[in-house]
Amino acid sequence: MVELTLVHWLYGIFTLAIIVTMIFRKGVVLPTLLGTFIIAWVYKGSIVDGFTAIFNANLIAAQELFSIFLIITFMLALLNSLKDLGADVRMIQPIQKVMVNGHISFFVLVGVTYIISLFFWPTPAVPLICALLVPAAVRAGLPAITAAVAIALAGQGMALSSDYIVQVAPSLSATSAGLEDAGGVADKSLILSLIAGGIAILLAYFMYRKGIRLKNDPQNQRDLKILNAAENSNNEAKTNNLTRWSKVFAIFVPLSLLVVVIYMMYNKLFTGSGGLVGGDGAAFVGGVAVILLLLSTIAFGKHHALDYISNHITDGFVFAFKAMGPVIPIAGFFFLGSGDFAGNILGVEEGPSLLFGLVEATQEFLPQSALLAAFSLLIIGIITGLDGSGFSGLPLTGALAASLETQGMDTETLAAIGQMGAIWTGGGTIVAWSSLIAIAGFCGVSVMELVRKNFIPVIAGLVIMTLFAVFIL
Repeated sequence: MVELTLVHWLYGIFTLAIIVTMIFRKGVVLPTLLGTFIIAWVYKGSIVDGFTAIFNANLIAAQELFSIFLIITFMLALLNSLKDLGADVRMIQPIQKVMVNGHISFFVLVGVTYIISLFFWPTPAVPLICALLVPAAVRAGLPAITAAVAIALAGQGMALSSDYIVQVAPSLSATSAGLEDAGGVADKSLILSLIAGGIAILLAYFMYRKGIRLKNDPQNQRDLKILNAAENSNNEAKTNNLTRWSKVFAIFVPLSLLVVVIYMMYNKLFTGSGGLVGGDGAAFVGGVAVILLLLSTIAFGKHHALDYISNHITDGFVFAFKAMGPVIPIAGFFFLGSGDFAGNILGVEEGPSLLFGLVEATQEFLPQSALLAAFSLLIIGIITGLDGSGFSGLPLTGALAASLETQGMDTETLAAIGQMGAIWTGGGTIVAWSSLIAIAGFCGVSVMELVRKNFIPVIAGLVIMTLFAVFIL
């Protein structure tokens, strides 16, 4: 048994305060910074060491997570360079011809959104998809609200929750859990995201398929008017500058990324080396993105390429820090609770495992059940997602996953379950104050109605996914 000290109790109180703050949809940066300061002050007995620990915690978190900022930067910079050429538009224009009716349009939206969101994240991809594919889907008979459901479940839900290509989420979860490699979490996350997404998407289709109309239904034109008004107000996804280079890169970039995926899967399945996973996989994808960025910028800018590429990388960093900046102090607090990082933060040779100690001290009062551990992580993940971020809760769910491993499930699976709960909720499927607002705005529908449409399919998908993880995975 671990003997709980005042520092353990303080860490537990601040952790509960952070969870309660998330429930009320408020930012948790303040309590995490204050908690880091007070806990370090009490542990070291010196207010100076408390000040030092705040800086050290944020510095160590930034060092551990900076690879995440880089991959986001390079992928967004590549997408922006493709927009300069008009290649982003050309990549998906041919898909419009496949949308012959509302039923096919639903699944086309799901497939295209999932693929693009895996590589570029859903937030930058949504304006493009909504501007080019949703009008074609509506003309084919798919109601705008059902189109929004398809995009949210496939992008903000299924693609973002696994984040298998960019690997921001698995890296956060694995690092917080003290795992050396994010590959295990990434693989489990991919499987669980496909199960949760498959259930949610199929359930949504069968629940709302009766609302799909014929191609010549007058209601289609009314939806289009609302959709066009929304697009004009948002002024996104311009289709000008469709140069000859746009045709080249519209083919070259998807083929290059496809080759990347094939190579990674081949390495993983057939070479016996475990493949390029975790940090290596993200580095490989990021490096390819940089070379594609160089080529596309030169094709567009010629003599001005030096300035253009600087602007794109700067914009990418700005987006990365806006999206992930608040995660650093949150991660710093939960790193303080991990024995792997606490020593460096506090400036001692061997730091305390505060979170693990709290969990171990209460284990005799908890049923030794893998099912309980799994659903506890899912619920905590959902709670942390209520702030509308999806990523801010991953340091907590990752740290708890490592502490609850003794409940009969491995750390990777538990971390993946917590990741599913956090991102499916806060990433933008069932809370109205998340990035779901962007989908609703571009599709010209009510965000609250979109939340109601998503709720039952998403919760059903998450519950079935968790049961699968406990009894099969």
